Amino acid sequence: LWLSVAALLLGLFLLRRWHRERQTVPRLLEKHVLITGCDTGFGNLLARQLDARGLRVLAACLTESGAAQLRAATSDRLQTVLLDVTSSKSIADVTAWVRERVGDQGLWGLVNNAGIGAPVGPNEWLTKEEFVKVLDVNLLGLVEVTLSLLPLLRRARGRVVNVASVMGRVSCIGGGYCISKFGVEALGLVEMRPFGVQVSIIEPGGFQTGLTDPAPLVKGFVRLWDRLPAEAQAAYGRHYAEKYAKSSTLVHRLSSSSLSPVTDAMTRALLSRCPRSRYAVGWDARFFFLPLSYCPAWLSDSIFGHFLPVPASGM
Repeated sequence: LWLSVAALLLGLFLLRRWHRERQTVPRLLEKHVLITGCDTGFGNLLARQLDARGLRVLAACLTESGAAQLRAATSDRLQTVLLDVTSSKSIADVTAWVRERVGDQGLWGLVNNAGIGAPVGPNEWLTKEEFVKVLDVNLLGLVEVTLSLLPLLRRARGRVVNVASVMGRVSCIGGGYCISKFGVEALGLVEMRPFGVQVSIIEPGGFQTGLTDPAPLVKGFVRLWDRLPAEAQAAYGRHYAEKYAKSSTLVHRLSSSSLSPVTDAMTRALLSRCPRSRYAVGWDARFFFLPLSYCPAWLSDSIFGHFLPVPASGM
């Protein structure tokens, strides 16, 4: 009996949530959304999807070539701007540019999508500067962009969508990437709730983007190996380097080639009347990484350690 009651209540809860999430906010054609990292990947696809729905998309790209290609594939409503999230001057210039375009109505949506992954490798192989390089883009740049635009978001009672990763839940690779995504998960804007600003975090699993492209990852990994002192090379062994590099190719092959599930989640976070605080995207995210994040650390460490090569001087 109690099992039936619990199943019924769960079904009603899921039905209610589905119904609430299907309701979109009004006057979509009047809303401005700024997306960072629109040269390729999730940001590029989201910009094109929102443009197709009639929103006023402000697409921030790192390169002029990326901006030109995006403009060629979209309507005249979409506007591009060059943004380097590691540059305070660039962020200030873009903030002024956005303010001119949104006017008194404010900025409805900010999608913090810009990010990098490399360099990736065993932590011992990396320098502090290489950690900082990733953190500057993925975390500190995201923070500065958000803080600069909060007054415009507050005016519109809008949305902030931060792109994290399942690796912001469980750390399974070395370098600054996982650290930065843990930071994105921890960036709370609870003080903005009374102003009507809602924050959602997107947690994609494995998807084939520039971050997972094996060619630059392997090239960077070889560079890290070549500069290691002889003592460290002897401790790890060349077989360790070769197997670690090959794993990036395997991860890319196992990742989904369709990016739309992620951009669909971003769209729901921006346009639903009742957005979720977090969107786990992908079967691997929902049924492996997310459950694993609630398990004891020794268990997740053991699972990930099982897939890593054994160093020459290891156990």
